[in-house]
Order: sequence, then structure tokens, then C-alpha cells
Amino acid sequence: MNLHNLKVDRSWTLFLDRDGVINRRIVGDYAKSWSDFEFLPGVTDAIRSFSGIFGKIIVVTNQQGVGKGMMTSGDVMRIHEQMQREIEQSGGRLDAVFFSPHLVSEHNFIRKPGLGMALQARKKFPEIHFNRSIMAGDSLSDMTFGKRSGMKTVLISGDGSIARQYNRLVDFFYPDLLAFSRELEGQTG
Repeated sequence: MNLHNLKVDRSWTLFLDRDGVINRRIVGDYAKSWSDFEFLPGVTDAIRSFSGIFGKIIVVTNQQGVGKGMMTSGDVMRIHEQMQREIEQSGGRLDAVFFSPHLVSEHNFIRKPGLGMALQARKKFPEIHFNRSIMAGDSLSDMTFGKRSGMKTVLISGDGSIARQYNRLVDFFYPDLLAFSRELEGQTG
């Protein structure tokens, strides 16, 4: 499948994972405050580009550090507010950020790969159609979430072997968000 065949326009929605896609993943830990949060290279440029392409841009992120008692929902919301401010100052936008504080062991419907955050987004923005949506993430749960929702999936990972491992769940593969945005710019521009 070729990305150019999708004909992405303002009727489309981009769903983005957070850790490992927007910000540097902290292996074995969590971004518990803004001082722990570090944008990956090129991310604000990519989101600025996406802002001119997609009608809605939604972040959906599992944050089980809340469920583990390592941070509060308020801590996560403060990080998200600052993340949105920084993106806006760079000329981009995020229309909404949803997160699941639940532990993996809870098997909660809100937590990816469950569809809860997709349904929350559509409730807030009824114009979202999952068949005109893309889920960009770096994990199996992101790709499963996208496929279960009927979205196209984009694996963001510097490791091509992961794309082969998740082959049936991955429609497109890019090493980072900036490479994905440049490919879309080429299609729309």
C-alpha cells in the first residue's frame, strides 16, 4: 500500500502515541514531570506540518505510572498542558490529549489496545471517522489499537525489524515522526 493512495486531507484525523513518538521514552521509568519530558528531534516541526494537513490531531497515551502510584493524573495533565503550549508556540496544534492511567493487569477498555480513547475522541469530535484516521505509534498496542479501530497504522521506530515483527498490523513504517510528515507533505503539497 502506498501512502499517496490515501488522499489524506482535512477530513482525516491523526492519532499519535506519546512516549517514544513525541517524546523520548524513559526506559524503565516514566516522564513524571515536565523536567523529565524531552521532545524527540523534529517532532514540533512534524506536528506543525500535520496541523496543515489533518482536521484533527489527537494524542492517545497509556500512562500506567499513575496506576503504579509513581505520579498522579494531575502530574500527567500538567505535562500535557505544557506539551500542548510548546507545540502551539512552534506553530502546531494538538486538538486533544487522552490518557489511560490503568495498569496493564487491569485489562481496562480505556487502555490501548482497548478502544476507549478512540471512542472518547469521537465523542468529543463527532466528525472523526476511523476509516479516515491514522494511528502513529511505536508499539504493538498502538498498532493493534489502530487496526481494531479501523484506522491505517504507521509504525514510528528506528528499528525496521519491529516493523517486520508486526507486519500484519503495520500499513506504513517510518524511522521518526518527521520522516512521516515529510512523506505526507510530498503527497499534499
